[in-house]
Amino acid sequence: MGRITARRPVLRITPEGTRRRPDALAVEEPLEIRLGGRSLTVTMRTPGNDVDLVHGFLLTEGIVEAADDVEVVRYCDGVNADGANTYNVLDVSLAPGVPDPGNRGRREFLTTSACGVCGKASLDEVAVRSRYPLSDNALEVTTTALWSMPPTLRSGQRVFDATGGLHAAGLFTADGALLALREDVGRHNAVDKVLGWALTAGRVPLSDAVLIVSGRASFELAQKAAVAGIPVLGAVSAPSSLAADLARDRGMTLVGFLRGDSMNVYAGEERIKI
Repeated sequence: MGRITARRPVLRITPEGTRRRPDALAVEEPLEIRLGGRSLTVTMRTPGNDVDLVHGFLLTEGIVEAADDVEVVRYCDGVNADGANTYNVLDVSLAPGVPDPGNRGRREFLTTSACGVCGKASLDEVAVRSRYPLSDNALEVTTTALWSMPPTLRSGQRVFDATGGLHAAGLFTADGALLALREDVGRHNAVDKVLGWALTAGRVPLSDAVLIVSGRASFELAQKAAVAGIPVLGAVSAPSSLAADLARDRGMTLVGFLRGDSMNVYAGEERIKI
């Protein structure tokens, strides 16, 4: 799996004794995103689908609205001690006529794989308003279709199978068909990657899609879903209080503890058909 996984020695301890063996770990490396040569942010991510990640980040920060707003994304600089390209720096050129965002989207310090909104100057800057209203979205999804989505997501987590250490985000149709799946050490990066895929595929706004995440539903993930026009967000684990508040405020359906044959619906229950 190349740079996505790495082998490290481990001491395995069980009731039967101990043994040393190599173990596969998910790779975590920094990615610097530049805009016109100017540093915008550095995020810790799993290498792979970096161009999707950049497109998704620019979309959810409100910097671009469509794939055509991005003229080119290219790897640059970022060499190691041997002079080889690390592929850890991506520079974005916006298309002519797309406004320069100024400091919008810029982080005050490193964004870790656990936090995608660290370093924001204010809560007002976090609360990017979606240009795609959700309250009038008439999408409906059955409980049967929703229950089928986490197992489908899990079965597609190829790198998780090798490492046990990655989050996943998947876009589904309302009847449970998987459109795209991305993995990353950061849950926000996994979502940005899958939304970046949708942006470059011309599918934004995702008014007919369901976003499923493998962990919890934080405020930031709900925010990203809303910005992309997604009416239904489902999580295998719990949502946060702010995620539930945001979902209710914006007319989004938020489902948590989506496991087996049960779920909790925290907002937008009218879209769920039993």
